[in-house]
Amino acid sequence: MKLEIPKGDLINLISKTLNIVEKRNTMPVLVNILLDAQKGKLKAFATNLEVSITDEVEAVVTQQGRVAINAKNLHDIIKELAEGPISLIKQENNWLKITQGRSIFNMVGVSPDEYPVFPTHSTKEFMEIEAKVLAEMIGKTIYSVSNDDTRYHLNGVYFENRLSGSAGSAFLMVATDGHRLSLVNRENKGPSTKTVEGGVIIPRKGLAEIYKLLENEDGKFLMAIEGSQLIVKHKNAIIMIRLIEGKYPNYRQLIPQNLNEHVLVKRDSLLSSLKRVSLLSNQKSKGVTLNFTQGRLEISSNNPELGDAKEEIEIDYNGTGLKIGFNAKYIIDILNSMEKEEDISIDLKDQLSPGVMRAREDKDYTCVIMPMRI
Repeated sequence: MKLEIPKGDLINLISKTLNIVEKRNTMPVLVNILLDAQKGKLKAFATNLEVSITDEVEAVVTQQGRVAINAKNLHDIIKELAEGPISLIKQENNWLKITQGRSIFNMVGVSPDEYPVFPTHSTKEFMEIEAKVLAEMIGKTIYSVSNDDTRYHLNGVYFENRLSGSAGSAFLMVATDGHRLSLVNRENKGPSTKTVEGGVIIPRKGLAEIYKLLENEDGKFLMAIEGSQLIVKHKNAIIMIRLIEGKYPNYRQLIPQNLNEHVLVKRDSLLSSLKRVSLLSNQKSKGVTLNFTQGRLEISSNNPELGDAKEEIEIDYNGTGLKIGFNAKYIIDILNSMEKEEDISIDLKDQLSPGVMRAREDKDYTCVIMPMRI
């Protein structure tokens, strides 16, 4: 293998693999990426056996070949080199020689035959989705995914879509960890003939990689589900994700109804106050007390080891009053996901029942949060 490639193209190619390569050394070979030099292009492949990604860029290839090389070490070296062309040469015993000007690095590599084979697919039934639509939906749900390995079916986001007349498709994503729930519906304009029957559970790590791929992109990408795999295609990149098996809970039962206390609050005021007051809350539970009275919300925290804090903000509320405790981080996560909104509605029942938060201008995004004892 012998090729020359601009630094910018090479660093972008490697960067896409860094969060996928296995860091816990369950299989030592998975700390590497596979570089494959073909005619006129360099392909990179990384996997942790649950999420796999491949991408390619143009390169001047004078000798084709493959090598597996430590992804982080390669990235760190390329990052420190100057702008301009970089030469990659595979040597004996799978070493990789990296040169630019007077800089020469020789890295120990691994035989490409030891690297796992990239998953394959045969389906041609791809859905066409607006990149910004899915990226927004991921950002509005992924923070609610559970980290509890004993409830594996909650370690991802539930996704389903249905046909929506001539307008195209309607997508739904839900995530919950038992303490909070995020649900978002969005329309996807344009023709679509493929639906996800019964929905699927996409693992958090796979969604994070999709988000990185799409967050700053315009236009559309392709997505398909084949067996237990989700396939995402965007430009030259392909992501393959092993779906989580199991039945997702009936999320509709977790959304409380008939809430009689209705509050309207400025997002920025609530967010900044919560950030300040929670600094003196219990560092583990992040518990704060919200005391709603007519036209006013008092936010307070108390930690015997640190002290206490209290702030008041103006709200639109004409109820009889209610005092309730919440995890401040959970509310902050919700408000951060509503960064483009100005007014937030909070619907409550009593201090023992979950509350519902929505943006005033976006009724298709619902957040449920369980209260804490105060």
